[in-house]
Amino acid sequence: MKFDDVLNQIGGFGRFQKTLYIWICLPQILLAFHMFVSIFTSAVPPHLCLSAWPPPAAQEPGLSYNFSQLELACSPGGPAHARPSNSSGCQGGWEYGKEIFHSTVVTEWDLVCENASLNNIGSSIYMSGLLVGAVLFGALADKYGRRTIILVGLALQAVFGVGAAFAPTFYIYIVLRFVVGTTISAVIMNAFVLGTEWTGLKHRMLAGIITDYFFGFGYILLAGVAYLIRDWRHLQLAISAPGFLFIFYIWVLPKSARWLMANQKNEEALDLIRKAALVNGNPLTNDIELQQEHKSGKPVVEQRKHTVIDLVRTPKMRRQSLIVFYLWFVNVLVYYGLSLNISDFGINIYLTQFIFGLVEMPARTITLFTLNRSRRISQLAFLTVGGLACLMTIFIPDDLSIIRTALAMVGKFGITASLSIIYVYSAEVFPTVVRQSGIGMGSMCARAGGVIAPIIYLLKRHSQNAPMVVFGLCPLVGAALTMLLPETANKALPDTIKEVEGTIESEEKFEP
Repeated sequence: MKFDDVLNQIGGFGRFQKTLYIWICLPQILLAFHMFVSIFTSAVPPHLCLSAWPPPAAQEPGLSYNFSQLELACSPGGPAHARPSNSSGCQGGWEYGKEIFHSTVVTEWDLVCENASLNNIGSSIYMSGLLVGAVLFGALADKYGRRTIILVGLALQAVFGVGAAFAPTFYIYIVLRFVVGTTISAVIMNAFVLGTEWTGLKHRMLAGIITDYFFGFGYILLAGVAYLIRDWRHLQLAISAPGFLFIFYIWVLPKSARWLMANQKNEEALDLIRKAALVNGNPLTNDIELQQEHKSGKPVVEQRKHTVIDLVRTPKMRRQSLIVFYLWFVNVLVYYGLSLNISDFGINIYLTQFIFGLVEMPARTITLFTLNRSRRISQLAFLTVGGLACLMTIFIPDDLSIIRTALAMVGKFGITASLSIIYVYSAEVFPTVVRQSGIGMGSMCARAGGVIAPIIYLLKRHSQNAPMVVFGLCPLVGAALTMLLPETANKALPDTIKEVEGTIESEEKFEP
């Protein structure tokens, strides 16, 4: 009996699966904390150089500086008296405003002016940890199981997250954060796979949305936590220490029966299936014989002939693959580009974080209604909305910060919805024989977008609007390219590359 048939018999989304999703979803809150905490821990408060400030008249006892009226010292057009007196740095040390943050990584290690790029590079290194983690822990999960890697990821995340709160230097802090980044991929990727492998076909999309909601809840909750804890070390400790509570997962988190079957551990898989059946109230009365299934119906030997090269070997397949890879890249580039730099929009950073987190909920929900009508038009529409909203922000004056934030929120809405769609769309564009390879390559392109996102903000040295121009134009290019992809809604999935080539050719013949 195939495993999907077994799931139908014991219940594809019964009490066992619902309990499993509770265990899967709870860590998503901490994952969101770690992903976006740098918005607050790496924030750049108003600052001035003591070797050039204050002027003699301001050196009276008891006189304080009004940092809320001071522009960033090294920003284009900033006040000359607030800048370092020479190119080698600020000889008298830096003074930082504490109206919003008591301390940040920037104030701890003076990451301003000539050292400001270290802050962006540090964020980029953290995001590269997600790329390394996806490759490393993806392979380890296939070898040692989803449950094992989730447990290892949660343990490393807690240890290195707490360690980052006590980092003595900026470089040690970055190394520790890099390791935390690898664990994000370990947990989020394998938790999703574990849930999917235990869930019946009819409920898989809904179950995936549930995990997204918990991530979004963590996104929102972080605004409140950061508002209450203004010291970066205390905040880093507050989001990391709760990770040790997940030690009880050793006793409650089940293994994947599908993975056990794939590794010839059928007896252990049967024991888990019987347990799930009892929890769901559908106990198995007869012994069952499990067999592995191959969705394409082709021998395993034939499937192994296909490699990543097949994604770009033939013309139509190459066109579709490169477009999908770009869509993965641009969605994540803009998503994190907007999410990690909310301080640029000019209103309260905690309120902006709350709004940006809140917009995730309707953005992910709306795709449930648009996807069934058209994958291609949905992808195109949300990319266009995201790109145009980002571009429009550059025409809004700085004193209209509420309007700029509203437009950025619309951009975040469009990109979040588009990012949700590309998961489904890419799985349907790639034929069965290279589907896993295609999604894997797409995921790597997405991580590359995350790595580049913080670096884009270095363009502000040349123009304040340059980052938003990039975040606006790139999705619009993606929207145009989406028109070259096939519509996959309510259509049979292609199994072979020949089907893709033949189908596209026949469509092109009848184009006017």
